[in-house]
Amino acid sequence: MESSDSSMLHASQPSTAAAAPTITTSSPPSGAAGTVVTLTGTGFTNAAAVNFGGTPAASFTVLSATGITTVAPAGAGNVQITVTTPDGTSNGVGFTYTIPTPTITSLAPNQGSVEGGNTVTLTGTGFTGATSVRFGTVAAAFTAVSDTQVTAIAPAAPVGTVNVTITAPGGTSVGIPYTYVAVPVLGSVAPAQGPLAGGNSVTLSGTGFTGTTSVHFGVNAAIAFTVVSANQLTAVVPTGGPGPVAVTVTTPGGTSSQAVSYYYLGAPVLNSVIPSSGQLGGNNAVTLTGANLLQTTAVHFGLTAATTYTILSATEIRATVPPGVSGTVPVNVTTPGGTSNSVPYLYLSAPVIVGLVPNQGPSAGGNTVTVTGSGLTFATAVLFGSVPAGFTVVSDTQLTTTAPPGVVGAVTVRVVTPGGTSIGLPYTRVNSPAI
Repeated sequence: MESSDSSMLHASQPSTAAAAPTITTSSPPSGAAGTVVTLTGTGFTNAAAVNFGGTPAASFTVLSATGITTVAPAGAGNVQITVTTPDGTSNGVGFTYTIPTPTITSLAPNQGSVEGGNTVTLTGTGFTGATSVRFGTVAAAFTAVSDTQVTAIAPAAPVGTVNVTITAPGGTSVGIPYTYVAVPVLGSVAPAQGPLAGGNSVTLSGTGFTGTTSVHFGVNAAIAFTVVSANQLTAVVPTGGPGPVAVTVTTPGGTSSQAVSYYYLGAPVLNSVIPSSGQLGGNNAVTLTGANLLQTTAVHFGLTAATTYTILSATEIRATVPPGVSGTVPVNVTTPGGTSNSVPYLYLSAPVIVGLVPNQGPSAGGNTVTVTGSGLTFATAVLFGSVPAGFTVVSDTQLTTTAPPGVVGAVTVRVVTPGGTSIGLPYTRVNSPAI
């Protein structure tokens, strides 16, 4: 009896099994992968999965027992969206995958040579299955890297801007501008020569210099450059040489091809200046010998430039000495290759004589006369009247000379040096005594 009552009690209790979830609507009903879809229905509280066909959603969020937001995974065509909970899987609602129109967000680079041939990277979305890339109306060779990247080879085109587009199953993108730039033309470099060490500034003239990315002297890049205008730039020359090198300018339009040369010059070298001394007033001619003298632009004696000089060869220059002050000064030569080493040149005051001992002698000559004074070290001649006499320099203040024969009477004795000729002192010839 108890058993029968118990069975009757059991039979009268309601079932406690929960119902499977249901989906009533999805919004939007179509879209591309990544589209956020909102589902409404019932029984969503413990949702464990949302599927688009057989593919799990990229993500989902349970808003309530009646709402879920989810992100469409990759897919194609028409699929059924379902929600699964511990109580079962819902009915399906339709979702149609649409193919997105491709979009280009950037081009790198966004300019190039009219000759084409350079690689351009397109970045954007919807590139999967791309069938063409066009620069204006001209098709370009391309390689699909991913849904967001394609590389294309720019075709040749005239100077100007065109729109780049990409076509994929989703359609053709909106164009993004790409500019064709003329190849730069280099006309001249000034100055066109300089030192091996570089560091000097030159001016390049030509056309198409806007956007310059490099300037080269041979294989060496300029230390620095500044674009002044589309027709001019300045550059700091790098180390190089010796000898000529080709100068080139590179822009997004390409690299100049004109044969414009820059000549690296070795620094000049001086070996000697002959004669190596002269008068304070200058104006005397000297010969400078050395090497690399052909491009000489200045000859200096100390701080004073020679007013005139003649380049005789790469190893010889004839110069007129400028005025100076007593003493030794360095002589150097300047060329576009630099400034030479120095060689000494001595400015001399004219010699002074203050005494002759003895100041007379026989007309037959042959006797020794001691000359005293100053500036005698560089004596080149001792004159009795106009007749040169043999001499020996003892010191800067003394020399001895042998009187030449001459007629009875007084003559003027003078000493000659590169610094000039002294004022004379009288010397008297007398008859030899009679026997």
